[in-house]
Amino acid sequence: MFANPHSAPPPDLRIVDIDAVLPHETSDIQRSGPLIARLQEAEHFTNPPLVAPAEAGKFVLMDGSNRHVSLKALGFPHILVQVVAYESGTVGLGVWQHIVADWDAASLRRGLANLPDIAITAGEDTRAIASLCLRDGSSFGICVQVDSLHERNAALRAVVAAYHSSATLYRTALTDATQVWTHFPTGVALVTFPIYQPQDIIAAALQRAYLPPGISRHIIHGRALNLRYPMRQLRADLPLKKKNQQLTDWLQAQFARRMVRYYAEATYQFDE
Repeated sequence: MFANPHSAPPPDLRIVDIDAVLPHETSDIQRSGPLIARLQEAEHFTNPPLVAPAEAGKFVLMDGSNRHVSLKALGFPHILVQVVAYESGTVGLGVWQHIVADWDAASLRRGLANLPDIAITAGEDTRAIASLCLRDGSSFGICVQVDSLHERNAALRAVVAAYHSSATLYRTALTDATQVWTHFPTGVALVTFPIYQPQDIIAAALQRAYLPPGISRHIIHGRALNLRYPMRQLRADLPLKKKNQQLTDWLQAQFARRMVRYYAEATYQFDE
């Protein structure tokens, strides 16, 4: 629950050392490959990744892992981020569900059954690291026989990899399978995940026990979007302090020119 659903503080935008930003999940190659090519030619940086302050001057990446890994691949020493503390009252943490499409259920089940340390249980199971509902109405849970966070998250990565490499993967907030089949006619399975807590995300980042891509879902009240910050200033060979002063000057100019607009209501965007 947000502290105040009708107002949000101005976004805390900073340029930070790109190596100080620690991902909590692996990147999605289906998304990061094309993104690298787009960022290489881009004139503006539009949507800054979201990060939470962590120990020793580090930041935990909440959202934007593909932008982060793409800029690293392009050799950027710094990255523009929006800093938001979990305890600020402006962060909601949920999960994305996965829709497995353009594949067949039999191959999906075989791929999961062949994974090590995996136990498939009939119906719903509160111990499951993931649960699947198939288009034919059958359902099963996936449990793991491991002890550590590294092993648990590695098993979950293996589960997602079992369908990610062979099927089309869609993320959704829907949990009603009937609605999923209506909106995704080629979908064969709905994969749902348990809710995570902030400490789970922070531990995954600090311990490098990464979650699979596209599971954690951070909802930020007061998120900065469509920033259009000049890439040439982000690329510039300047000290970090100088780059942040340029960012401050640019932000002040944007507010002075009334180029910043705040929307308190939930919205749907059709230009992604």
